Amino acid sequence: MNQLNMPLIIDIEASGFGASSYPIEIGVAMNGGDKFCTLIQPAPEWTHWDEEAEKMHGISRDILASSGRPIAEVADQLNQMLSGMTLFSDGWVVDKPWLTTLFHAAGKPMQFDVSPLEMILSEQQMAAWHETKDRIMAENNIQRHRASFDAWIIQETFRLTMEMDKDP
Repeated sequence: MNQLNMPLIIDIEASGFGASSYPIEIGVAMNGGDKFCTLIQPAPEWTHWDEEAEKMHGISRDILASSGRPIAEVADQLNQMLSGMTLFSDGWVVDKPWLTTLFHAAGKPMQFDVSPLEMILSEQQMAAWHETKDRIMAENNIQRHRASFDAWIIQETFRLTMEMDKDP
């Protein structure tokens, strides 16, 4: 499958793992190998913070305060870039609510869709998924757990498992 026909993948890093968590970084793997990533400045009412989540993604509150972009700006940029498109997430059950939280706080409608990645995977792709993903991470010496890298890994895993699915 060529890079221009790849599904767009979205990944979100958050302040924690529970219902009171909120998005702090959004990464998108676009067609053609392009990536988009942005940090989000938390809304004043977004106070939940989980130290274990911070250990995973390595993004501190200080980094968000100094480098995060305002919520409305992030929502506008995502809408402008992704309007009318469908993106896929391997963590849809958490990523979709985090996007809803972002757009609600921005007071803007989300102009793109997010669907579970499983909706476009064949059984053969699912069977080879974890082994293929682990191999990509090892071959590329990826140790960061950040949104744009995670989105790219998912997209690359999709591509390689799709190619395996076509092999006799």
